Amino acid sequence: MTHGQQPTYEGRPLARPQEEVVDQGLGFDLGTLLSRRRMLGVLGLGAAAAGLAACGGGSTSSTAAATASAASGEIPDETAGPYPGDGSNGPDVLALSGIVRSDIRSSFGDASGTAEGVPMTLELTITDLAQGGAPFAGVAVYVWHCDRDGGYSLYSEGITEENYLRGVQIADADGKVTFTSIFPACYTGRWPHVHFEVYPDQASITDSTTAIATSQVALPEDVCTTVYATAGYESSVRTLAQVSLAEDNVFGDDGGASQLGTVTGDVSSGLTVSLTVGVDTTTTPTGGQLSGDGAPSGAPGGRGGTPPSGGPGGAPPSGAVPGSPTT
Repeated sequence: MTHGQQPTYEGRPLARPQEEVVDQGLGFDLGTLLSRRRMLGVLGLGAAAAGLAACGGGSTSSTAAATASAASGEIPDETAGPYPGDGSNGPDVLALSGIVRSDIRSSFGDASGTAEGVPMTLELTITDLAQGGAPFAGVAVYVWHCDRDGGYSLYSEGITEENYLRGVQIADADGKVTFTSIFPACYTGRWPHVHFEVYPDQASITDSTTAIATSQVALPEDVCTTVYATAGYESSVRTLAQVSLAEDNVFGDDGGASQLGTVTGDVSSGLTVSLTVGVDTTTTPTGGQLSGDGAPSGAPGGRGGTPPSGGPGGAPPSGAVPGSPTT
């Protein structure tokens, strides 16, 4: 390099010329990963490239976490949020008979309510990274999300006696689980999302500490905009305009690169949201804890904080630990 030239790496100017290559920031790191993905594609190594592209977030350095997840293809660990209903924060729907079900639109047991909204099918394909990405047959996947009004059953005001939009499915031989649900709202402070936990098997679901992965599915902006233009989602139009995927406190580490669902269908016949979830049982799960950076003492963890006004309704039921509706 001659005097006066800007330092480069792999032909690209360094964002921080005075720093090491590893300290150039997340944007530079992702550019490096994508460049290598294209190179591997030319060499016919598509599978390896897919692993490099699956960038993730974490509670440590954003750059380090994104690079590590990209290299492994593992779904980023995320907070379970304040409304998991898995026994870690008050109610435990996973202990109830009937929780293993595909259609989660209605409550079950002693409850009878039904969540209204645009029909949504959620398809998650779980892969076992410890076995070279083979289908993770037999794992139990617990899914939950808010309703059309931004409320969570078991917790939010007016629906504490309901348990809809929560259910468990057992992965088939292809590692796939399918849920019939409705498209969730966008509430204050969070990008539209769906929560899920992966357990080793059905027998493990009654103990939330046995989860081998806890993460979230991000929903694409164009689809959200279309859904929120329909009747019943009016409040989500305003809240979606106030948030962004890049600045979300869960997906913002990498813009949801490995958590953004692929959507097909339409609002009249129903939407299908699909995501492949890589789970690595050789690593220690770090999501779903009841404490974490930014979370008040005793609040559900990962990336909590002081509850903002306008979050999904009401106080948690007796025995629950108040938490941040921003998760």
